[in-house]
Amino acid sequence: MNFPFQLPSGRAFDVAGFGTNAVDFLIRVPEYPAFNSKVELVDYLQAPGGEIATAMVGLQRLGLTTRYAGRFGDDSAGTFGIESLKAEGVDIEFAEIIPGALTQIAFIVIDERSGERTVIWKRDARLAYSADEAPISIVEDARVLHITPHDAQACIALARHAKQVGTVVSIDLDNTFPGLGDLLPLVDVLVTSAEWPSRMFGIDDKRGALRALRDKYGASVVGITLGEYGSLMFCNDTFIETPGFPVPGGCKDTTGAGDSFRAGLLYGMVSGQSIEESARMANAVAALKCRAIGARTSLPDRSDLDALLNA
Repeated sequence: MNFPFQLPSGRAFDVAGFGTNAVDFLIRVPEYPAFNSKVELVDYLQAPGGEIATAMVGLQRLGLTTRYAGRFGDDSAGTFGIESLKAEGVDIEFAEIIPGALTQIAFIVIDERSGERTVIWKRDARLAYSADEAPISIVEDARVLHITPHDAQACIALARHAKQVGTVVSIDLDNTFPGLGDLLPLVDVLVTSAEWPSRMFGIDDKRGALRALRDKYGASVVGITLGEYGSLMFCNDTFIETPGFPVPGGCKDTTGAGDSFRAGLLYGMVSGQSIEESARMANAVAALKCRAIGARTSLPDRSDLDALLNA
């Protein structure tokens, strides 16, 4: 099945991202510690992350052109985060450094047995955007706008302009934020965590929850990520269930797997693939990401992706 919309042509960037960046401090432990206990860590790592920044790096490695708009603090973490994007070739013309602010950070505890992680994060309120501060011009230069709704009013301004200029809007959603009711009707591709639609609508059945999500907000394509089990998409009253791929060498860390899935899905969409093949690519990118600790450490290039798809 083809995606039910036309991407614009002649744009400078394939995908523009607006939303979160972060610096992650990843701590690997033999098993997740019990309350009020002590555990010796296996190892630890500082690495760049954040949903949208990670997705832009994933797309860039696969060969697309990307631009990132977001805010960093003027601390050492901010310098680290910005340099990580520059090193990958992501355009950072609209990345801002906010004097006196602290860059978003996350402390991530990884269970060595499974690679599953627990995230403890903090975002400085000074990094937030108002509607008036939204970098509107990034929409006009991109075929796709990919966002997280942490600054919902700015996202609404961007998505409304995207509708005016024909840019496709994609959102990464795993929580509820003020303003979602106004933002989601402007979204074309709405992919959430597995639990979010069921929590939102009180429907345990995942297919019923996805249908309710589509009916309420009208996105052309809705879907959920299912971890190692793959994904479930819904378009044109058809459900598309795609199995996951085993992680080559075993799962080391699931941090950023959802961000990687969205990068793979957008890569397939921009490359003219069907929804089925795009979902398959997305599952493969997410599996390859889990080969190493860190949200971006083992994001694949196209040769890595092809090798897994053809295995």
